[in-house]
Amino acid sequence: MNGRQPTRFWRWALLLMLVAMLMSACAPAAAPSAPAAGGEQAAAPASDAITRDNTLIFAADMTDIITLDPAVAYEFGGILPVGNMYETLVSFNPGEPEIVGVLAKAWEIADAGDVWSMTFTLNPDAKFASGNPVTADDVIFSWSRALDVNKSPTWLLTDVCQMTKENVVAVDAGTVELKIPKTVSPNVCLSVLTFTVAAVVEKAAVEPNMGSDFGETWLNDHSAGSGPYVLNAWERSASVTLDANPNWWGGAAPAMKRVILQNMPEPANRQAAIETGDADIIQDVGPEQAAALEGNPDVTLVKGLSTLLAYASVNASMPPFDNPDARQALRYAINYDNIITLLGGNGELVQEIIPIGFAGHTGNNPFTQDLEKAKELFAKAGVTEGATIPFIVATGTGPGGVEWATIAASIQADLAQIGINLDIQQMQQSELLTKYRAQELPMLLMNWGPDFTDPDANGTPFSNYEAKSLAWRNSWNDPKAIELSKQAAVELDPAKRVELYAQLTEYVQNNGPFAMLFQPARVYALRNNVQGFIYDPGDTPSISLWLISK
Repeated sequence: MNGRQPTRFWRWALLLMLVAMLMSACAPAAAPSAPAAGGEQAAAPASDAITRDNTLIFAADMTDIITLDPAVAYEFGGILPVGNMYETLVSFNPGEPEIVGVLAKAWEIADAGDVWSMTFTLNPDAKFASGNPVTADDVIFSWSRALDVNKSPTWLLTDVCQMTKENVVAVDAGTVELKIPKTVSPNVCLSVLTFTVAAVVEKAAVEPNMGSDFGETWLNDHSAGSGPYVLNAWERSASVTLDANPNWWGGAAPAMKRVILQNMPEPANRQAAIETGDADIIQDVGPEQAAALEGNPDVTLVKGLSTLLAYASVNASMPPFDNPDARQALRYAINYDNIITLLGGNGELVQEIIPIGFAGHTGNNPFTQDLEKAKELFAKAGVTEGATIPFIVATGTGPGGVEWATIAASIQADLAQIGINLDIQQMQQSELLTKYRAQELPMLLMNWGPDFTDPDANGTPFSNYEAKSLAWRNSWNDPKAIELSKQAAVELDPAKRVELYAQLTEYVQNNGPFAMLFQPARVYALRNNVQGFIYDPGDTPSISLWLISK
């Protein structure tokens, strides 16, 4: 249906990071080429020498990176490099709502009786970093592998698209057909296919390295994609280094021959790095850092409202929050205005599960701090004065550029006024996410970003326990919420769909395990020689590194 322009832009999600001081990474050297089918890397021509001028250093808090496997990556930090190494059949151009072709030059959606038939014609020019063509067999292998891996993002394929191995076939070497039930919206499924879980990996490179984990370990240290960058190295907890793909088929070669995504959790360190030029771009500039940088003639600030939602959540199977009165009490105990003040203009109050800018967002914020009501509801739930509740919080920078610990301390102070002690316990975000996904945390702070530009990207995770996403992580198995989320997801009438999401929003607001806090703005600081930077929270990745030059 829609062809993509030769110079490709893509997808959504929101993370990133780069910075570096690693002079060895920036010193003149031959850039390794993309892995060949067997994973070996060939030496690059001497003309491709890496210098500081053609190296982009991006600094951010990237402590959430768990994996670089596109079938597994589900964290903001991981999606940035993955989204720049791998391509999907379809995606978005930055700032534009219409889906366009990437690896697919065209597609058709047809009524095939009891199913929808989605047929994708691959672009014959598409090729992997190895130089081998992208074929329908690679697509089938990639999607089947994602189903076998069955990690956090897999629900997008299995629940939203209701994809199975049996309903994906290669019509020929350049054509893929996906059949989905009539209960699934084909347009919503098409949006899902823009996310990195649907990215295409090269079968010839990955299959020999599958092992017992379907190749995840191998893909953490090698790349096998068709995108503008290839993986040079992932230094755990320190940096991800990407090199330009010399065989990229999608347009002009990236101006930045090397990109270093540097993990730099401390906002003050990021500020120093952008001031000195040790970083070219920094992510999540806090209010204090923004004030300090605004008068710097060498630095430009770029700000945009993200699609993230920040929230406090509780485990609905653990006392005291197994009682709905305790969950409601928490919502009334929080001073939301104080949190918005802490953000210093880097966020807007949002108390619902659908973000500003999405169909179904109501704008209703029903909770203001009412300590007497909160105390009454806690007492009704059996929570007495002096009770202590563990409160798990990530280290580093939270949404809106404010430390997670600072937001947590604000909520801790609120509950202390009614005699309840929140015992703040900090851990690295990757560890926190692992425990959260295992349903082990009684109460925590976190944020969520939609995986595709449709309200179901939030409606299902926050409401449907069966999807094994956020409701599952918080042990909230509510039949009414599940049914409402399913109805809203498949409703084809736009007006009826908006009404269903309004019902779902109100129900989750008053019954769910979440105290929704705010929708943050994301602020970046760029050295003035950086050009081509676009932040698009509706794209995956939210930053297209190959468009950047300096």
